[in-house]
Amino acid sequence: MVTQHHSSALPALAVSAAYPMAKPGYGKRSAPGQQPRTRDDFALLPTRERYVAGFVDHLPDGAAMSVKQLAKQLPLYGQQAISTALKALSVAGHLRRVRCAVGAGDETRWVFRTFWSRTARDNEWWTTYLATETAARSAGSTPPAPAPAAAAVPQQRTASEATPDPAHAPEPPAPATTPTARTAPPAARPAALSPAYLALAELGRKDIRLALSADDCASLEPQAAEWLARGVTTDYLIAALTAGLPAQVDCPPRFVRRRLTDKIPPQLSTTPSPSPSVDTPAPRLLMECTDCGRPGQPEALPDGLCRPCRAAHSAGGRPSPDPTEIAAVKARMANIRDLLKAP
Repeated sequence: MVTQHHSSALPALAVSAAYPMAKPGYGKRSAPGQQPRTRDDFALLPTRERYVAGFVDHLPDGAAMSVKQLAKQLPLYGQQAISTALKALSVAGHLRRVRCAVGAGDETRWVFRTFWSRTARDNEWWTTYLATETAARSAGSTPPAPAPAAAAVPQQRTASEATPDPAHAPEPPAPATTPTARTAPPAARPAALSPAYLALAELGRKDIRLALSADDCASLEPQAAEWLARGVTTDYLIAALTAGLPAQVDCPPRFVRRRLTDKIPPQLSTTPSPSPSVDTPAPRLLMECTDCGRPGQPEALPDGLCRPCRAAHSAGGRPSPDPTEIAAVKARMANIRDLLKAP
């Protein structure tokens, strides 16, 4: 009788306490919100991918994630097979490779990390999570640029429809110097528009499927303001709301309200951080192709693959073989021929 090996049980035995850890700042990073580990994790994956995924899932944070190190610990597969398995796990939504810039000026260096999620995630989730990571790294380093006062909106609200902040309310006109003097009525001043309102108004310019009216923006403004209160910028808010849209959005206000509720970022720490120097650049975080290592923004690398690698994967193409494996195969074949020639 053939016994089926579950994904979590088999690789767990192969994780040795001597498995090498990466340099500080590198290696494996576990994504938040994962489901508890069970014996049926990765059950839908092929045998090789299930075996590699189970092994990686049991590695501690900070463990080395290079193909070379994984191949040393998994004797059933070579480096080329491990690389192909990691690419398949990226497409399945379990991992993303990123590179982060740390330091400033001449001290800037790049560190490479592999974010891992036992629970498969879609491209939209990874894009939002990595954007949150970028916002968290940038929090306190560079204040967000204020929205321009003359930014275009779908429909301007009138003074009676707007609810401006009392701190920005127009001052009352000065009294006349003489009781009989006639003064002209004060000119109407436009109501101050909050950054949250302007970000919502900008959605329609980014994608017509999310075009909102002035009343829609005013209704959704408190929820958008809650995002900004958690330390994200208006650019991040717009990117999170417009990423991964379906082909058709029947009701833009209801769709945006649902995303504002479901995708709200985590609350950042309120502990003040030391103010950096003016010329210190904001930390950068780029995702890289799991197959070839080409860097790019998360939204430009769906499934963790660049366009050429994604096309090759979709077409079922196989990557070029590793030269070391080719040499090893040739050596084995030559050895076999010598043994056959021996008397």
